[in-house]
Amino acid sequence: MVFHDLPEGAASFSRTVVTIGNFDGVHLGHREIFRRVVQAARDQGGSSAVLTFIPHPMQVLAPHRAPRLLNTYAEKERLIEASRIDTLVCLPFTAETARMPADLFIEEVLAAQLGVVHLIVGYDYRFGKGREGDTAFLLEKGQKLGFGVEILKPIARGDQIYSSTLIRKLIAEGKVDAVIPYLGRNFKLEGRVRHGYGRGRRIGYPTANLIPDPKILPCPGVYAVKVRCRDRIHDGVLSIGYNPTFSQNELSVEVHILDFAGSIYEEKVVLFFVARLRDEVLFRSEEELRLAIGGDVAQAREILKDQRVIEYREYLNGVLAAEKECLG
Repeated sequence: MVFHDLPEGAASFSRTVVTIGNFDGVHLGHREIFRRVVQAARDQGGSSAVLTFIPHPMQVLAPHRAPRLLNTYAEKERLIEASRIDTLVCLPFTAETARMPADLFIEEVLAAQLGVVHLIVGYDYRFGKGREGDTAFLLEKGQKLGFGVEILKPIARGDQIYSSTLIRKLIAEGKVDAVIPYLGRNFKLEGRVRHGYGRGRRIGYPTANLIPDPKILPCPGVYAVKVRCRDRIHDGVLSIGYNPTFSQNELSVEVHILDFAGSIYEEKVVLFFVARLRDEVLFRSEEELRLAIGGDVAQAREILKDQRVIEYREYLNGVLAAEKECLG
């Protein structure tokens, strides 16, 4: 069940085990938190709940420093729901929310409206006006109001802590294969196909030009991708960049779908990033570009031929309980 605000009046929840955070990317560290919330709710005979915020608080507090998100909000909702959480509350984050004192947030939101019996947060969680609330404050308020507080140690893969910031950095550097062990799935990008300049078709490699959903993009370059189009998975070569050969100033995202024919204008496609092939290059002629794309296609075919797209993994009780994959 998803709420896009807290209900007014009497509490709609009772005996909830709650975690709070932005959960951008819904990576495997977040999934482990959700697993613990679900298990604690079962142990408490209650229900599990995730409280998150829309938009990301930094977009309100310091828009110039707000991160490019790893998920659209709709995608984040789907991923959290798929983690077997009973209730997801997407609280609107406004200037008024930012001014709410930490003790008022606990008393009015967590206790009165969410009916918290147990709260699970990360070791570095801070909240409330001026980030005045920390884990010590939560422990104190929990004792006074009668709910348990569990502070999680950093969740890591080897020596590397799972982190949305780390994943953003890797994607921004084009290291799309390196994020899979942290996300637990391929990084994906959705977009609607628009009309382009027809250059790809002219040189023998037609492309679908995309208007991508608003989220982080890998750095300019050429990538091997899997493409979901019309409920089928295809191999593809994706170019992100400014088409320097044609002196284009506008960033373009265009994919050549291998062994595919047909018009898909205005349709939605989904790209699953598998590997980076090369940097964006300024070629001296269209013929040089055509030969380079031919090499990209050959390399992509070799990389993608045995690749399976990991779209969703769910961990329960510390082991892989269910895995949904799209096969290329």
